[in-house]
Amino acid sequence: AVHEGKVVSEQELTSLLQPLLTQNSRNLVLFLQDRLSIDDFTYFSESYGNKNPFQNQVTKHLVNFLQEILQSSPSSLVLPAVDCKATKHLLNILQESGDWKLTNVTNLNVSQLELNASNPNLLVVQLPPLASDLKEISTLEAIAENDKIIGRVTMDLQERGIHFSVIYTAVRSSRISRRTDVVAELRRQLMATEEEESSSYPPLNVTIGNDTCILFYASNFSLKANNSVLIDLTNATFLAQNVDISASECTDSNTTLSLKYTRPVNGISSLEIRFLMTNKFYEVSARRWSTLDSVEIVQDGDKLAKFIVSGLSTPAEYSFHCQMVGTSNLYPARLDRDPSTSEAKNWDVFLSNLQIQGFNIINNQFSYASDCTGFFTPGIWMGLVTSIILLWILTYGIHMIMQLTTNNRFDDPKGPALSVPQTE
Repeated sequence: AVHEGKVVSEQELTSLLQPLLTQNSRNLVLFLQDRLSIDDFTYFSESYGNKNPFQNQVTKHLVNFLQEILQSSPSSLVLPAVDCKATKHLLNILQESGDWKLTNVTNLNVSQLELNASNPNLLVVQLPPLASDLKEISTLEAIAENDKIIGRVTMDLQERGIHFSVIYTAVRSSRISRRTDVVAELRRQLMATEEEESSSYPPLNVTIGNDTCILFYASNFSLKANNSVLIDLTNATFLAQNVDISASECTDSNTTLSLKYTRPVNGISSLEIRFLMTNKFYEVSARRWSTLDSVEIVQDGDKLAKFIVSGLSTPAEYSFHCQMVGTSNLYPARLDRDPSTSEAKNWDVFLSNLQIQGFNIINNQFSYASDCTGFFTPGIWMGLVTSIILLWILTYGIHMIMQLTTNNRFDDPKGPALSVPQTE
């Protein structure tokens, strides 16, 4: 029992999990999402009625449990939560707590996994990320899809007669804290937090011989097939590194980053993603420029989808960085579907916090990053236009005030009436 608003630290979380880690049936399934909050369960389960996204046995039990806590809690406004730093290192906590056999479930079909129930098993299921546009209905649909995945995985384990426990959590909270002590320090901690998150795992590097010729990083790397199947490749690319990069090529003028995945999801046996970059000399600027020309997706070895990249170039000595890259028209660096490949219309690409470099890599590190955002952002233009309008109003007001004149003659009540000719 903890008081309302209590934030459980990493040490406290470890002690809370001890009964779970010391029980006889030590099969544990960790469902890890990109962002989640207690408010998501209470809000989406109550606000949408029949569209309640939590339908499987595990999440239904969790929602009922939270409702009981709300009814018995002294304050239902702020419930206890777990510190995001603790959930970020949860996998390390679990691995250090015992001799687990760690299995990363990538194809979401545990019926094909060989599990020895006599030994402790830790299954890590990386759930697809929630919608990046933060629209409420999109988040609802994404949570509903993840709920189906949780139900499918747990049902497969139950049908095999395997006793297990479930942890459903996320890397960070989907709600911004409004505590006064946090708000006071939010601005100065914002950049430090972004740097900490961006350095959570190293970039993918392609080495030919003794030299690193390609560096690739993204905080979120995911695809959507046929507007329904979401394929999250972040964990397989950067953490588990279940990716084949042997087909990548590097020359002084052309570089190809090839990422091959085996059975990323059910229904796709192989998936290859190619990033094609060139390095050319331009006489106008009198220097060499590195350009990401296109991105290709090859499904099952024969279905090719090609995307032409717009707005992604940098001096050859620099790396390229962009906060959002993908097929959406709202992204500053956009992937345009090539009409010559009919398969391109079946794919959507999402890359968050992308940084890539294919030439002139020194000491296996990214060079200075050229960002895709121009100097004059929409916010700057809005501020300039507003300032000019206000300045014009002020100038006009001062000019009108300066045109005002006062009388130079005044009527004397003891003398004759003052007569002012019309000519004056």
